[in-house]
Amino acid sequence: MIFIAAMYGGFGAMGYFAFGQNTQDIITANMGDGLLSTVVQLGLCINLFFTFSLMMNPVYEVFERRFWGGRYCLWMRWILVLVVSLIALFVLNFADFLSLVGSSTCCLLGFVLPALFHFLTFKDEMRWRDAGLDVGMIVLGVVLGTHRQFELDYCSSSNLEA
Repeated sequence: MIFIAAMYGGFGAMGYFAFGQNTQDIITANMGDGLLSTVVQLGLCINLFFTFSLMMNPVYEVFERRFWGGRYCLWMRWILVLVVSLIALFVLNFADFLSLVGSSTCCLLGFVLPALFHFLTFKDEMRWRDAGLDVGMIVLGVVLGTHRQFELDYCSSSNLEA
């Protein structure tokens, strides 16, 4: 886990060192035009094409369980794909919307909920130090999520004024 975090952090730091304040949200947009940029973007498109159904599978299962009695329903899957595609096409500033949703859910799923569940499950058996670590992780997740929301709100409003 530390290795993966170091890889992601290192990649982000190198992108920032390379492009500075002009770093764009979508890192491939910083690459400019050329063969390398085209190949990277083509690879990302192929990856998205082959992994979209895997990412949508839990959504399919929830909808089929809720509306179709748990049985496979092809037309419902087509409608869900159409709805997701239309949202991606017609939401203005989709990258900002994705950042908003991503920062909220990632902070919750990565910091707040695991520490909260651990604290609630083992609160009677925990030492004060362990309880403090759990509470610290919860506070860190809330602070990071709130900071990101404020940053998105501030950057979005300043971009609209410019």
